[in-house]
Amino acid sequence: MKNVKNIALAATTLAAISCNAFAADYSDDIHKNDYQWSQFNLMYAVGEKPSAKDNLKHDYLEMEFGGRSGVVDLYGYVDVFNLTNKNSSGSDKNDGASKMFMKLAPRFSLDAITGQDLSFGPVQEVYVATLFNWGGGAIGSDVNNAFFGLGSDVMVPWLGKVGMNLYGLYDVNAKDWNGYQFSMNWFKPFVNFDNGSFISYQGYIDYQFGADTDANHVSSGGVMFNGIYWHSERYSVGYGVKAYNDVYTLEDGVAFGGLESSGFAHYLAASYKF
Repeated sequence: MKNVKNIALAATTLAAISCNAFAADYSDDIHKNDYQWSQFNLMYAVGEKPSAKDNLKHDYLEMEFGGRSGVVDLYGYVDVFNLTNKNSSGSDKNDGASKMFMKLAPRFSLDAITGQDLSFGPVQEVYVATLFNWGGGAIGSDVNNAFFGLGSDVMVPWLGKVGMNLYGLYDVNAKDWNGYQFSMNWFKPFVNFDNGSFISYQGYIDYQFGADTDANHVSSGGVMFNGIYWHSERYSVGYGVKAYNDVYTLEDGVAFGGLESSGFAHYLAASYKF
């Protein structure tokens, strides 16, 4: 990363990625790296999976936020679907589908908790990592998953500092542990303009494995999101493509009467940063 100002702007869009390229040092003050950010993203998705039909579309508003306070590194968002027409026949969120979805991912720095430098090799900081996915539908019938494990910030060639987490998945509805998930996210400015704006490559991977199998589920599956975004201090616009492979371990073309759980989806985004 060549420009300090651009690094600071980049950090406001993904809480798990820090603009500091060195190992964390909390020996004198655990709050010295504190920051916070939030933004509203107006999104449009085409072909999102899993779905009973191909190329369905929906709009949604995403309220995204994150930051750092002492030992806690936080990322999260709340999605509100179908802002313009809840019952559109062309939407995969119609006919009683959940109107909202929320993700909350707090990580707790073991470096800050212990006051020790736990970095080694490319690993810059170590965390107790948690993740919570909650759907907005009826309790017991919509998504209600909790993940617990270890996380880290890792220096990766060209990408820079990348968040990596390995979790065990606890299905709160079923009250049962069900496999594992590896998650990775990144944010890389790669074109910088004289006015301080920049273009970034950003995305994430969520890969589940070791899950229970049955008539609808296979043992592994996941997604990879790749986005190209233009950022200024207050605004961003971008396009992303998400690749699915048996997402949520649902077997493609088989699960629940033939849901599509593999393929590609396209996303358009326009954001305002607070």
